[in-house]
Amino acid sequence: METRALTLIDDGRTVETTARFDDAEIRLAPENLSADLGWALKKEGLCKGDICLPVRAQTDLLNADGVDLQAFADLLGRPLAIESGEGMAVLGASAKVRGAQLASQVAPNFVLPDLEGKLHSLSEHRGKKVLLVAYASW
Repeated sequence: METRALTLIDDGRTVETTARFDDAEIRLAPENLSADLGWALKKEGLCKGDICLPVRAQTDLLNADGVDLQAFADLLGRPLAIESGEGMAVLGASAKVRGAQLASQVAPNFVLPDLEGKLHSLSEHRGKKVLLVAYASW
């Protein structure tokens, strides 16, 4: 495994950290998991504030190279997208959170530039009819 920079996007927040990479996985040092994401491994399990999730097979989550990022995401019930070659990972929202957002029927706010570079946010158009056009080349 090699140690190098990792850009991790978690809940819309970008975290720059270091991780250990190999072909199959990315591992974070336990101290980076705590400092960068706020989660700590304790005897009670994986904890953040007052919330502790039991870790049944701690060897699947943690070994000498650190905490497996995929196992961490699975434990939280959150999807993980990894681009190892670019040193990037995105930890998505859980199905429960996404479901609640959809049930609210309120679109999340975002900001995008127009063709001239002027920034526009969805919230500035609240109460108006808005047509959003999206395109993806894949």
